[in-house]
Amino acid sequence: MNDYITVIGGGLAGTEAAYQIAKRNIKVKLYEMKPIKYSPAHSNKDLAEIVCSNSFKSNLLTNACGLLKEELRMLGSLLIKTADETKVAAGQALAVDRELFSKRITEVIESNPLIEVIHEEVKDITNMAKEGIVIIATGPLTSDCLAEQVVKITGDDKLYFYDAAAPIISKDSIDFNIAFYGDRYSEEKKKTETEEEWRERLKSQEGKEQSYINLPMNKEEYEKFWNELVNAEVVTLHNFEKREIFEGCMPIEIMAKRGIDTLRYGPLKPVGFDDPRTAKRPYAVVQLRQDDSKASIYNMVGFQTNLKFGEQKRVFSQIPGLENAEFIKYGVMHRNTYINSSKLLDATYCLKSNSNIYFAGQITGVEGYVEAISSGLIVAINAVEKFKNGENKIIFPETTVIGALAKYISTLNTKFQPMNANFGILPELEGKKIKDKKQRYQELANRSLEDLRKKL
Repeated sequence: MNDYITVIGGGLAGTEAAYQIAKRNIKVKLYEMKPIKYSPAHSNKDLAEIVCSNSFKSNLLTNACGLLKEELRMLGSLLIKTADETKVAAGQALAVDRELFSKRITEVIESNPLIEVIHEEVKDITNMAKEGIVIIATGPLTSDCLAEQVVKITGDDKLYFYDAAAPIISKDSIDFNIAFYGDRYSEEKKKTETEEEWRERLKSQEGKEQSYINLPMNKEEYEKFWNELVNAEVVTLHNFEKREIFEGCMPIEIMAKRGIDTLRYGPLKPVGFDDPRTAKRPYAVVQLRQDDSKASIYNMVGFQTNLKFGEQKRVFSQIPGLENAEFIKYGVMHRNTYINSSKLLDATYCLKSNSNIYFAGQITGVEGYVEAISSGLIVAINAVEKFKNGENKIIFPETTVIGALAKYISTLNTKFQPMNANFGILPELEGKKIKDKKQRYQELANRSLEDLRKKL
């Protein structure tokens, strides 16, 4: 038996797992193929690279992902702690400066004397697992070579869905004669305000740190944009076996084709805003969210896309305020790989057919940054327990989000699909029927945190 635990993959789940194992005084060999080899979506040499949105979603406890983050804070998560330290303004959400976030994680991991980072692509899991515990945290962009290994050790076919990232724009290239700062509802004229009072309030907020830039559109502008979007050229995905789109990352051009008003009820909904130029609610609003600590670049909220780069420039530049937009990064679409965890894994993310092998991260079907981190933490705790004490398993209560996600991915389901943190996977409140959704979610959050405290 090795005197160390092997972790394959230096993403969010892998780095959390490596840190938690070392924190418990066990050596780790962390394999990361960058910078020797990059996936189609990665470009940063650092560990824990954030590819898509820079948002870790809401911090509110009445949001399931917000509750999961609080659970992870209680459990001492390195990555959530670092996200808190590198956050940028994003209203009630936790968004990070992605470059600084990855740099900080890399520094912590590489400076830990118990963690050896090995930059090479792993091509043989089977022999590794014969010698000791292996955690496969290669993420949704697992290399083809390693994916073939996963098929062999699981004895199961691969599953796929498609994920997409939104473009990022330089703030200096945005036309602020049209665009305006503000979070939803904070810029809407109050019923008690006169138009003059409302404009004075907006003026008093100018120059203050605000996390969103808003681009209002009238009916004519929106319909022109929609028509160009649904007819734009997309990248042909020649090399992928399936074309299953995950609803949580729906490309905006696919969403738009569902109907002319679909975007107005989705990422472009105008609710909560008044256009400062007209003092009236716009027909649609495009939001840009701060993407770095300097507030110099912003990502297009909800604009995950598979349009060709030239088409992105042409179509998105037709949005009022973005006529001269400088695109720092264009949106990309890529295949995400996940295993049929409901058949293969237990609630500790351990492979049922081989107790020396664990999976962590989005390859397990937990969908989202925070969800991936949570799986890495559970796996680390259980891998350490096995390393020290044999087969003892640490399973978190299903009343917690971290426990409910683990139960979801390990419960047999013939139509298994990736799952985000949500209150629907938690057991109902015993003896209580609360109609108000926000109050019900708060009660679920209270129960979760109390049950987790008892577990600690």
